[in-house]
Amino acid sequence: MTAGGIMQFQFENHTLDASRRELRRGAELVPVEPQVFDLLLYLVQNRDRVVTKDDLIAGVWGGRIVSDSTLTSRINAARKAVGDNGDDQRLIRTVVRRGLRFIGSVNEDVASASAAPPRPPAAPLQHRIHFCTASDGVRIAYADVGRGPPLVKTANWLSHLEYDWQSPIWSHLLHALAADYRLIRYDERGNGLSDWEAEDMSFEAFVRDLESVVDAVGLDKFALLGVSAGCAVSVAYALRHPERVTHLVLYGGFVRGLRKRGQAQLEQSEALRTLILQGWGQENPAFRQIFTSMFIPGGTVEQTQWFNDLQRITASPQNAVRLMRAMEDLDIEHLLPQVRTPTLVMHCRGDARVPFEEGRRIATGIKGARFVALEGRNHLILETEPAWDRFLDEIDSFLAA
Repeated sequence: MTAGGIMQFQFENHTLDASRRELRRGAELVPVEPQVFDLLLYLVQNRDRVVTKDDLIAGVWGGRIVSDSTLTSRINAARKAVGDNGDDQRLIRTVVRRGLRFIGSVNEDVASASAAPPRPPAAPLQHRIHFCTASDGVRIAYADVGRGPPLVKTANWLSHLEYDWQSPIWSHLLHALAADYRLIRYDERGNGLSDWEAEDMSFEAFVRDLESVVDAVGLDKFALLGVSAGCAVSVAYALRHPERVTHLVLYGGFVRGLRKRGQAQLEQSEALRTLILQGWGQENPAFRQIFTSMFIPGGTVEQTQWFNDLQRITASPQNAVRLMRAMEDLDIEHLLPQVRTPTLVMHCRGDARVPFEEGRRIATGIKGARFVALEGRNHLILETEPAWDRFLDEIDSFLAA
């Protein structure tokens, strides 16, 4: 609720409309992610004092654990939205060792009787974990969170429903999506909270697991998000169930496994499998650090540590190799021309894990697919990189269309 029934706050040439949850620069609507809007609104409403980190966590995130990198990213995005930055600090000032304060001159407008009532403050997102059983008896863990149009995230190599929800590698993406969509995600067989014991660890089994989750949730039509190895599974599912998938969003993906990309990639594959079997389960993260450097070469110390730990807790060395091997021999490029689902393909130019060319191949093969080249070298999209805001904007505009 906004204090005293105030619905609009005007500063410089901006209008922050609390009832409509809109930020405008003159007559132009400024796209702002929900958490960034909430942060900006909180700062403006509390401009008479310095707002501490704890204040922001309680007022914007409902007391949920928030990493420093997440907080910094949202503050930077709020500044960018109002044409401010960390150097000028014309509107949002950092008070060293204390917090932030909105220092712009603000005019307030009280809502008229016909104005829409303000939205109640959003409750902290609580994801719910369930289990379903695949056709061969393997139990698959899935999570359901948020309200809005359904968006299913296909499982990718190495995930953990609980760990990812708090991880600075994934939490920013998961919470941002769950703020606007009903987000359904799951751990593929062999890792995370799904059964680790599974006789069949194949691409076909991965597609059947997605089918099992969708059926268990009871979805009729939905958008499908594939990340990395999840892109190929998403494509296969969309071909088998075109009546269900309204949109395909594919990021950092491939439809040709490592062993199908030439001798150099084949040799790399063999070396990586040896490293997994020899050092994956050890307390010393030296072996796992090699994979971390390929997935998030631009990660912070905190993000690197989380990804190192993810590898250890989410799968056994043997399962990690089996999961990786199942995708190495993959080649479904010939199926791409059959896809009729509206498709958005995004890939970072300097992706250190999956070459940029693989993303271009997907977009070229699917008729009418929109291709977005993102600047960056991380395989997993981090909120601290310039491509993060565009990544979300592209998804939102594509799914809205």
